[in-house]
Amino acid sequence: MIKILFVCHGNICRSPMAEFMMKDLVKKEGLEDRFLIESAAVSREEIGNPVYPPAREMLARHGIGCAGKRARQMTARDYEEYDFLIAMDRSNLTRMERICGRDTQGKIHLMMDFTDRPGEVADPWYTGDFTATWRDLEEGCRGLLAYIQNEK
Repeated sequence: MIKILFVCHGNICRSPMAEFMMKDLVKKEGLEDRFLIESAAVSREEIGNPVYPPAREMLARHGIGCAGKRARQMTARDYEEYDFLIAMDRSNLTRMERICGRDTQGKIHLMMDFTDRPGEVADPWYTGDFTATWRDLEEGCRGLLAYIQNEK
């Protein structure tokens, strides 16, 4: 089983959007039994909170639900549990490395590194542009899945 953990600052916008988008993508590909996909935060601010309403609405517009998801903080143990730990931006990446220690197994990546336009996933908490975030995440999820399929 391939285990993926998507990580953002609060685990209420980008990372849960990526989690449920990727779950939908692998389901449509008939691969859901081969994956465990979850998300977490690098901060403690939103622990226990549900997916932010505009993020939930964007998922729903694409026929994707996220019922029951509550924000949780990433732990050092996640490094051992998951094969891929995917950061939405460089700040998340830095904090992930503080939580996990050095990435000796090459598990920590930036989401957009799996696309033709490396960089950071737009943060809709600040931009308010959930459509741009959706595009980044969709491209990143498709790229990550292609990468995994080519590696296995």
